Amino acid sequence: MASNSTAAVSHGQCLTKTSSRCLTPSFTATHDFEVTSYPLLQGIGVEKLVSSTVFSVGGFNWTISFFPDGVRHGSFGNASAFLNCLSPEKDVRARFTLNLLDKSGTQVTKFEEMEYIFTPKCVYRGYAQFIGKSWLKSWSDSNGSFIIRCVLTVIGEPRSEVRRNHVLVPGRSLQDQLEDMRKKGEGADVTFSVCGQLFHAHRCLLAARSPVFKAELFGPMKEKATRSIKVEDIEPPIFEALLHFVYTDSLPDDEQSKDWNTAKLQHLLVAADRYGLDGLMVLCESKLCESIDVETVATTLVLAEQHHCKDLQEACVEFMAPQNVLQAVMATDGFKHLVASCPLLMKDILDRISRTD
Repeated sequence: MASNSTAAVSHGQCLTKTSSRCLTPSFTATHDFEVTSYPLLQGIGVEKLVSSTVFSVGGFNWTISFFPDGVRHGSFGNASAFLNCLSPEKDVRARFTLNLLDKSGTQVTKFEEMEYIFTPKCVYRGYAQFIGKSWLKSWSDSNGSFIIRCVLTVIGEPRSEVRRNHVLVPGRSLQDQLEDMRKKGEGADVTFSVCGQLFHAHRCLLAARSPVFKAELFGPMKEKATRSIKVEDIEPPIFEALLHFVYTDSLPDDEQSKDWNTAKLQHLLVAADRYGLDGLMVLCESKLCESIDVETVATTLVLAEQHHCKDLQEACVEFMAPQNVLQAVMATDGFKHLVASCPLLMKDILDRISRTD
């Protein structure tokens, strides 16, 4: 059965994926209830209240009730404030706050959010000890008005729904498809001649990836014969790898590329720098750091210095720092080239040796 499924995918059949999700609707609103001339409400009596107008949130009607002299049980010298759900036919789950604001809108109290399920038998919830009556009296001597602000969120019933089907279309990546077009020459509009070997490519893609290609193909100094350009000082395998990176953002991953030695990676790094392909330089630098050995470290260090590869330079110097390793490196032809072309690098190497002794 597994083999049949795989075969179906390889022949271009689509796989469908279904899914569902749980949704919990919520509705949030704010209602401000302004109480004016509070001194006239003093002495109204316990459990006597003033009420806001009706406001609607989440399909239900609500009011704010303010008890200037508190409720009978639990207020203990405090004014009380409650939120009321008017005649709910079913349970209503809500989160809310009731807080006191002065006339300018500055918050005076700061109660934490309260969660409650209002039912047909219990339609109110709030704070019996909302604010001290004596404090409110002294505060209201200069300001007979204040605001009770309710921030209310009504939480609906969770429900599940089927999400739109996603169609998964197995196939090759964009990079693979572009590389395939390059190798087949499909739609190619420029040709490079490298040591007599021809490479077909697409000018727009080259220009998008490399500032050097862009100047060469579209800039004021563009080649007169932009359909055929001769490339000097690069070997065909190196140019092939460079084009592969331009189209795929990766190094070749075939049997031939596995046999690449340090010298070929060095040549590819030089080509990457020549065409301004920073990403390819980073890849080459990383692979060269992994392949440092006694025979090639000196030439790699010269290359790193010439092309400003600081990480590679650091790795080479660190590799050569042990005195026994340096002695072996000094016997190579590459070291003679290092001394002749980059004498200042020897100071870094000698400094490392002095720190490791």
